[in-house]
Amino acid sequence: MDNLVKICGLSTPETLDAALSAGADMVGFVRFAKSPRHVSLNLGHKLSLQAKGRAQRVVLLVNPGDEDIAQAVEAINPDLIQLHGSETPERVTEIRSMVKRPVMKALGVAEPSDLQALSPYAGADHILLDAKPPRTTDALPGGNGISFDWRLLNGLDPRVSFMLSGGLNPDNVAEAIRLTKPRAVDVSSGVETGPGLKDPARIVAFIRAARTAFAAARH
Repeated sequence: MDNLVKICGLSTPETLDAALSAGADMVGFVRFAKSPRHVSLNLGHKLSLQAKGRAQRVVLLVNPGDEDIAQAVEAINPDLIQLHGSETPERVTEIRSMVKRPVMKALGVAEPSDLQALSPYAGADHILLDAKPPRTTDALPGGNGISFDWRLLNGLDPRVSFMLSGGLNPDNVAEAIRLTKPRAVDVSSGVETGPGLKDPARIVAFIRAARTAFAAARH
């Protein structure tokens, strides 16, 4: 998962094409009804076909039941499942076995103790570190446009591979990469003009900034 850029929450053919044309490595489709980025199974299917062979397709699920998973896999045929709820390590392993494709587990970070949750999720193929959602009733599990204190990752074992998310945008992604040295970065609200409204120009700018920062980090 080295130096990958993921654009998540894509919900229109036009913005998906912008991400693909700009060279996104991964594109994410959200299956969570409360999210402004939620896509129906039918739309998810069409977007997945559009992205096939051009980028890794990720479907984001939140505490899904077995039927939810089966429907999403059948309709969207993702290359990877992203679990963005409170799924236990055991449930992650169970889902991974069920879908027979890679699983990424999102973990919320707000304070040093949150990083202790990484070890139990060794059964996941990938770990995504996101800002913990605000403690409000209407907060989403992700895509809230907030970041956590990246300095919290200073003590993280450098062998731990993770994707960084949470409050990233075209203006701060280079600094985030420089400070945290992630294997990959993920953005959703940071390339939007409003909730769920992706901006092609911001998508291009984010990918370009991330690519430049990853290249600088390698040298």
